[in-house]
Amino acid sequence: MSKNQGKLTIHTKQRGAELSDLFGIFFEDLNHAADGGLYAELIRNRSFEFDPIDHPDFHSLTAWEKVERGGGLAELWIEDSYPMNERNRHYAVIAINKPGDGVGIANVGFNSGIPVRTGEEYLFSFYARRDESFNEPIRITIESNEGIIHGDATVVIDSSEWRRYEAAITVNETNYSSRLTITTVGSGKLYVDMVSLFPKKTYLGRMNGLREDIASLLAELKPKFMRFPGGCLVHDGSLNPDDRNSMYRWKNTIGPIEQRPSRRNNWRYNQTLGLGYYEYFLFCADIGAKPIPILPGGYDPHHKRIVPIDELGPWIDDALDLIEFANGDPSTEWGAIRAELGHSEPFGLEYIGIGNEEVGEPFFERYSYFHQAIKTKYPAMKIINSSGPFAAGGEYERGWQSARENGSDLVDEHYYQSPEWFLANFDRYDGFKADEPKVFLGEYASWGNTYYNAITEAAYMIGLERNAHSVGLACYAPMLCNVDYVNWKPDLIWFNNHEVFGTPNYYVQKLFMHHQGDRLLHIEASGFSQPKVGEAKSINGAIELTANASSVNFSDVRIVNNDTSEERLFTGWTAELSDTEESRLEGKTKRAVRLGDTDWSNYTLYMTARRIDGSKGFVVYFGQSDERNQLFWEIGGWQNQDSMISSRVDNRNSCLTQSLFAVETNVKYELALEVSGRRIRAYINGELIHDTVDKLPIIQPLYSSSSADDATGDTIIKVVNVQDAAVSADVALEDLPKANEHFVEIYELSGYLLEDENSFEQPQKIMPVQRGFSFEGNSFSHEFPAHSVTVFRIKTSAE
Repeated sequence: MSKNQGKLTIHTKQRGAELSDLFGIFFEDLNHAADGGLYAELIRNRSFEFDPIDHPDFHSLTAWEKVERGGGLAELWIEDSYPMNERNRHYAVIAINKPGDGVGIANVGFNSGIPVRTGEEYLFSFYARRDESFNEPIRITIESNEGIIHGDATVVIDSSEWRRYEAAITVNETNYSSRLTITTVGSGKLYVDMVSLFPKKTYLGRMNGLREDIASLLAELKPKFMRFPGGCLVHDGSLNPDDRNSMYRWKNTIGPIEQRPSRRNNWRYNQTLGLGYYEYFLFCADIGAKPIPILPGGYDPHHKRIVPIDELGPWIDDALDLIEFANGDPSTEWGAIRAELGHSEPFGLEYIGIGNEEVGEPFFERYSYFHQAIKTKYPAMKIINSSGPFAAGGEYERGWQSARENGSDLVDEHYYQSPEWFLANFDRYDGFKADEPKVFLGEYASWGNTYYNAITEAAYMIGLERNAHSVGLACYAPMLCNVDYVNWKPDLIWFNNHEVFGTPNYYVQKLFMHHQGDRLLHIEASGFSQPKVGEAKSINGAIELTANASSVNFSDVRIVNNDTSEERLFTGWTAELSDTEESRLEGKTKRAVRLGDTDWSNYTLYMTARRIDGSKGFVVYFGQSDERNQLFWEIGGWQNQDSMISSRVDNRNSCLTQSLFAVETNVKYELALEVSGRRIRAYINGELIHDTVDKLPIIQPLYSSSSADDATGDTIIKVVNVQDAAVSADVALEDLPKANEHFVEIYELSGYLLEDENSFEQPQKIMPVQRGFSFEGNSFSHEFPAHSVTVFRIKTSAE
């Protein structure tokens, strides 16, 4: 059944804030998003540079196997004494002891193997040299694990010096689990490096290109911008650009791919940098998205590596040089380098970000130097500051204060929260000011890829759009995930080595990007039954004290009812809890103690806490109905850097507020947690460290926004219904030109179960349906289905 008949009125002549570049995409090489993903290279560990620094299980021959056929015998090892170049010193040596029917090496690729399709061509290349005793041709084959050959080619190594050799291979069978082999007969030694296999059919046919199906799915979004290359990948690493585990330095990622240094990816795998800054800029140009590069600010908050202020010059130069690389005339130093790479025209860079999720004073102290230098040389460049990885708290406020003081153009906000948090905070940006730095919501997602997640995000995006006066940019994150190499989920797009699909979240993003419009139109809702807003449910339930990667002591615990002064005393009470690796191995873990339930709505919990040993600290659970639904105060959290208060709904966490705090061993901390209704205040040694509210969702009858498309003259209306019942409404367009008939294109997501998801088996189970209808006059009626996202495009005359 549908609910009441309300009215949505769109004032087509009352134009508001410009929507500009609001909705875009975010790229970070995690979940094997680049190597083994968007980057079309099919060979894994192509230059034999994998190393335990990337992952403890990695070595120079990871993904490689020795091949010995028909009685052949060979030795295989890695050397670095006569490298092809100094940046990638390792290469494989194949010593032929007995040729048999061929000896050599094979690469197993990513996922289940190397994917090939019947009739398609694959471009092979490698660098090789031989010793004087070796003079036999090399056979390159793409074959099944059982040795059935799908295609082959032959090359002749004609030098004892490193040279590049190429071959094209057309395959005669589809196999998503094949491998590439390099074999030979004869005698002597063969030296091999930089082995590469690309499908000829890359996105737009570009060399060193992108996987066509994934790139096409991204292009189909029509994003306004792309943020790259991360993510924590930007700032996690050493300060020396020549180190294997250095921070992401853009100058290492351009030029010949064989000379780009292999890099430790902070998501615990190897990163070839074959997909580098030039390729990012090129892809942005190909899909019509503005590039938004993010650069490190000389501070690694993960390991407290800090560039001294008087040594910031090269880091600032990197930022200035990048702008010249993107925008400079070919007569400039870095513009010339871009032109030499094949793009004489500037890329039109408008935005640049300094830092990603950095917390702590060292970053913000350094940010100001970058900001001043960039604005001095490029005053029109829009500079993005950082506000950390949380939606509120001390470091979040520090980031915004830095942005105001420096005059940053935008502030990068990141948060991953429960769907319920997104609904409760739909109006988050209503109070933000138009004359302050704009919000760049650089990473956000609700926890999950179900239809329920998608429609709650759609409701939140309505709020982003309605606040275009203060929200400048927004992009869902992460974007890509290889199903066999998962570091993080949820993700917008999932793939294996031959298939890809967009999640329901993807199709919501696509709707908003395709139908963003250029300027807001004033929209009013009237006549709907408003949700009944009673007294907010108080936070009560079980209280539990726990240890977190530490052995801890709790003592002098008491709970006070602030309304009646009633106390529950634990006089002389002491609990020693342990959650260290050693205690777990010894089976001596006692991680938690339950204090019992409380139905008080206004109370304070007091305790003394001390860490005996370990790496983190304490957690206080409260308002607990079960382990899947509770709130908690974590003291000494991530890397023992944080104090955080979080809410858990259906086992999905939302950090409500965060501040920096580190727990020290054998130091007593007087902790107080005050709960009043849904307001939460926390004190450490008498000092207020948190003051937050755990808001509950108040579901709107409909979430709606409207905009005007300048290019087409269309009026766009977006409506989200998250309720369990349909809602009927009249849609009235004030000041619409008096045509006899108007045509409406309608795009709608509806009719799915909340738990439904897309999959490899059903990649388009959830996607919008398009239809159209006509109406006369200035209004029409529509029933918005339960759990739906609806977009209208209203033409100014009949079509």
